Amino acid sequence: MKVILLENLRKIGSIGEIIDVKRGFARNFLIASKKALYASKENIAEVKKIKIELGKKDAEKKNQAQKILDQIKGKEYTIKKLSTENKELYGSVKPTEIAKLIEENDKLEIKPSTIQPITEIKSIGKFKVKIILHSEVDFEIIINVIAAETTQ
Repeated sequence: MKVILLENLRKIGSIGEIIDVKRGFARNFLIASKKALYASKENIAEVKKIKIELGKKDAEKKNQAQKILDQIKGKEYTIKKLSTENKELYGSVKPTEIAKLIEENDKLEIKPSTIQPITEIKSIGKFKVKIILHSEVDFEIIINVIAAETTQ
């Protein structure tokens, strides 16, 4: 299925580009999240008209992502979790927890969907987490997982 991209998407394409993707990916993700339109003659003409405006919006998103990057790139965040004697966690640290941690510490709102732990965080220690805010802006932070004090 051919679609026209309305955003720059990493590993997929750039604004205004007509790409061929699987029908389910187009319907369920690209078109549903308003990242693309069906590649009809009318839509192609419409996108050509608004391509400059879309480029400005994309540049604005990139600037916002760059500001966030400047504030938290390379920072280390500490989170306390309950653990066993062999330093394994009861559960794991999820992107939603990391997003809440960043919001509490730096007053920045980051969507959990942009947070990608490099390895699953299931034990005590330091872990790198990749944050992708824009197709051209990504960086890593460090999550330090420590044992929470338990009273028995």
